[in-house]
Amino acid sequence: MSLLGKAAVAMWWSVRPEQRTEFGDWHSHEHFPERMSIAGFRRGSRWTSTTDAEGFFVLYELEQYEVLTSTGYLDRLNAPTPWSTKMMPHHLGMVRSQCRIIASFGGGVATALATIRLSPQVGRETVLQAHLSETLGTLAQQPGLTGGHLLLTDTPRTSSPTTEQQIRGRDGAADWIVLLSGYDADVVEDVITGQLSPPSLHAAGARDDIKTGRYRLGFTMTAQDVATV
Repeated sequence: MSLLGKAAVAMWWSVRPEQRTEFGDWHSHEHFPERMSIAGFRRGSRWTSTTDAEGFFVLYELEQYEVLTSTGYLDRLNAPTPWSTKMMPHHLGMVRSQCRIIASFGGGVATALATIRLSPQVGRETVLQAHLSETLGTLAQQPGLTGGHLLLTDTPRTSSPTTEQQIRGRDGAADWIVLLSGYDADVVEDVITGQLSPPSLHAAGARDDIKTGRYRLGFTMTAQDVATV
């Protein structure tokens, strides 16, 4: 999965079982088309956790970083539809990171995805970034894998709580984010328990508080799809 554009919004949250059916309908048939109709939104993808029965990961890929502060985007965040207003309180434990894409390798949309949330050790930022970029570039070409990406959270300085955030409550944020995609979930698992395992990442310059998630593709939509919805 090669990321489209230079920025992204990466989000993790949980939805309780009794809300999952309506959540899927709303997110697929209203929310994704709404987001993909905003200028600068290139692709959205929703991923279901394979280890947490309530967990989701959602990624929006943006043409430019400036889309995060665009009128089109902020207008939507501050004017949620009635259905969105109903569903937002069911986004539990929201972690939402507005990111710059630092490195992106690979192509296509895969079925398996690992997300790794990490932070660099003080003074080792440059070394860790170089290590991750080199490693992900190599991994993206390996059998069973399709993409490796590094995102760094960079919250716009003008950012303030939007209406959607006020409905959900306070969002958390990640720091650095590694995404590893593939068509073979076993190969993805081998990498995140090997080359990209917490001990290996710590040795390369990451702090100990590393969070790894495992997901399968649930739904994806591009801006070009909106006209046919």
